[in-house]
Amino acid sequence: MAPKKTPTPRRSAAYYRKNTEAYAKKLAYDTKENKSPTDKKYRADLADARRSRGMMGKGGSDLSHTKSGRLVKESPSKNRARNGSNGKSTKK
Repeated sequence: MAPKKTPTPRRSAAYYRKNTEAYAKKLAYDTKENKSPTDKKYRADLADARRSRGMMGKGGSDLSHTKSGRLVKESPSKNRARNGSNGKSTKK
């Protein structure tokens, strides 16, 4: 079951709630991207790491990639906000 929608969404979530056409376009793009072999491997590797640390299926922290290639625990909001704006990688 999907999580409940927050009553106070952050900036991008608030935008997509107001602009349904933009949200439909985003969903189509995300569906296509998430099917790619590189994305599937990325998710599988993170799932393996979460499973080995006993974090799998419990929610909570994300595993964030560092510049050295390690995975460290970090809050989801900080990790997912660092998405490389202006085409720059911003690994922790």
